[in-house]
Amino acid sequence: MKTRIIKPAEITDAVADLIGKASFKLPNDVEELIDRMLEREDSDMGRMGLRVLKENSAIAEADGLPLCQDCGMVVVFAEIGRGVLIDGDLEDAVNAGVEEAYRKFSLRMSVVADPLKRVNTGTNAPAVVHAELTGGDGLALTVYLKGGGSENMSALRMFRPTDGADAIIDFIEEIVVKAGPNPCPPLFLGVGIGGTADSAMINAKKAVLRGAGTRNPDPAYAELEERIEERLNATNIGPMGFGGRSTVARVYIREAPTHIAMLPVALNLNCHSLRYRRAEL
Repeated sequence: MKTRIIKPAEITDAVADLIGKASFKLPNDVEELIDRMLEREDSDMGRMGLRVLKENSAIAEADGLPLCQDCGMVVVFAEIGRGVLIDGDLEDAVNAGVEEAYRKFSLRMSVVADPLKRVNTGTNAPAVVHAELTGGDGLALTVYLKGGGSENMSALRMFRPTDGADAIIDFIEEIVVKAGPNPCPPLFLGVGIGGTADSAMINAKKAVLRGAGTRNPDPAYAELEERIEERLNATNIGPMGFGGRSTVARVYIREAPTHIAMLPVALNLNCHSLRYRRAEL
């Protein structure tokens, strides 16, 4: 296989472009899910909340304003083909794109250089970069903007291997009810099941990026997604916590092999503003 060389500038430009697209317009399939929730919502306050979300999205797109005042910490998933050689440092190229985008689009800088000293970097960099090798000679970049309010509601529990689906559903309901309005529902809920504690958390993030209207390809997990949605939408938390049956827009499970002694379950609660874009170089 002939090696394909990708210059860092290509990555920088792509990341900056994806951040710009994700910051000002929701993906079409996310907007479609909000429309569907509005059709079936039977609470006056819930319908009002969903209409406000639609209005906010329309204003953001029309006026070039961020979808949320929390412009997020940038998470990048890079799928690097084995036939690709990046002629430079991947993280440096990504961070240059972050700095360019947040400066160019006047987005809020939310990243501090140290978790205890709390000094703002002034650039919204560094991003969190997850890289994995894939086949072929392409480079795919998925840029995901994650707000602090919903990220603060993340959860991980290490279940016993003998615990079943009902225990997992109870745990998810417990976390979502405790979170209440804080993660700005209706939620796009990523669930990582299996692997190890760290990989389950990453899979929970990857899960929400698979496509807003999709179901897990495994029928058993697709059914579990539906069961979780039904349980959570019966909690009456509703859009922005105002009540109603639209507490979650969709649940996404990403499963992985695990140790015989383990059953990790990780939750990635994403607010109603699911901001991500993907490009292939």
